[in-house]
Amino acid sequence: MTIGDGVYAWLGAGALLAAVLPRLVAGRRPLSLPLVFLLCGIGVYLLPLPLPAVDPVGDRLLVEHATEICVIISLMGAGLALNRPVGLRRWATTWRLLGITMPLTVVATAGAAWWLLDWPPAAALLLAAVLAPTDPVLASEVQVGEPTEEEHDEDEVRFALTSEAGLNDGLAFPLTYAAVALAVAAGSGWSADWVGSWVLEDVLYKCVVGVLGGLLVGRLLGWLFFRAPSRLLRLSRHRDGFVALGATFLSYGLTELAGGYGFLAVFTTACAVRAAERAHGYHKVLHDFVEQVERLLTAGLLFLLGAFVALGGLSHLTWWGAAVALLVLLVIRPAAGWAGLLGGSPVRRERRVVAAYGIRGIGSLYYLAYGLGQTDFPVPERELWAVVTFTVLASVVLHGVTAGPVIARLDRARGRGSGAGEPDRTDEAAEKSGSGR
Repeated sequence: MTIGDGVYAWLGAGALLAAVLPRLVAGRRPLSLPLVFLLCGIGVYLLPLPLPAVDPVGDRLLVEHATEICVIISLMGAGLALNRPVGLRRWATTWRLLGITMPLTVVATAGAAWWLLDWPPAAALLLAAVLAPTDPVLASEVQVGEPTEEEHDEDEVRFALTSEAGLNDGLAFPLTYAAVALAVAAGSGWSADWVGSWVLEDVLYKCVVGVLGGLLVGRLLGWLFFRAPSRLLRLSRHRDGFVALGATFLSYGLTELAGGYGFLAVFTTACAVRAAERAHGYHKVLHDFVEQVERLLTAGLLFLLGAFVALGGLSHLTWWGAAVALLVLLVIRPAAGWAGLLGGSPVRRERRVVAAYGIRGIGSLYYLAYGLGQTDFPVPERELWAVVTFTVLASVVLHGVTAGPVIARLDRARGRGSGAGEPDRTDEAAEKSGSGR
């Protein structure tokens, strides 16, 4: 027997678990799929087995690309799931979360890292940038479900958290570049010369190119999917779900080649494809395929994250580092979210849920790996990885345990028994019947 044989066995078991576990942990149970795979990774790597080492510091480039693929696929799924057309008033909650909550979170997180951890400004800003985006990968319990024909068939909480996660993953890039530029400037003597080029290139140019690239690719694909004159080219007739991967990689690759933010482009592409023919059933085919691929990738990455924890990934975590992580999850994000939504459309109970469920996850791991690959920061890499890993771990546990019951309670408070993102009621009824209840 070789290590490869064991890897194949675990891959097969993981794929089967990814298919079975969503039904087992769905609904009101205080458990989530990400939490299960994280615990599996920890448990397996605590066993006396000859397993390969997992080290994101030594394998930084591999981690960067693996998390990158997972995030862009999840962004495509999030965009395809949204039924509400893009608009200033329709997306008012989203703009508040991006324009008020996200900057407040960044400033407060950087301040906490600078004050409590005594980190230099560049490292504090990097941590804030890494932890700024909410995660479209791990937040399935609090996000919208599959595409439907009704643009109002999604509540404000699920819509806000899904659209926020779809956009702020791309908007964390300028912050990461600012941290990199600050670190470079500090290493060669303090200077503010980088600010002008950062604003023009990293903020304005790359964001504009990302959005425009996504719109262009999305509209071209929308025409190809639904309006191509030839039936052979009209891909919606063939109902191939893997086309969603082609759309994801095409949008991301072309936009990155043009110098824009591919994360923004992928989400924009998905929204543009939805807008091309909003009520078509092909959207569900595309979304379902993306969701299955995303689930497999998420399971693998969280298993490896659990393995990293089991192998001592948190050994460089200090008490103050853990305090900063918990401060972000329990104080900074909820307070910033509440402030950003004041005067908006969500009612008080919805505002509390949106503010509290700023889940941190795979996107944070990507940005940390990417940022550390750009320049050296004046903080040991393993300490940075320990703080971010603990934040993700705490977020998966905290939000994973509470999301199902909280969303179910919120649905009951609205006076309806189910909503987007809840399990299929037919299957639920069948399960109750089979168990004799």
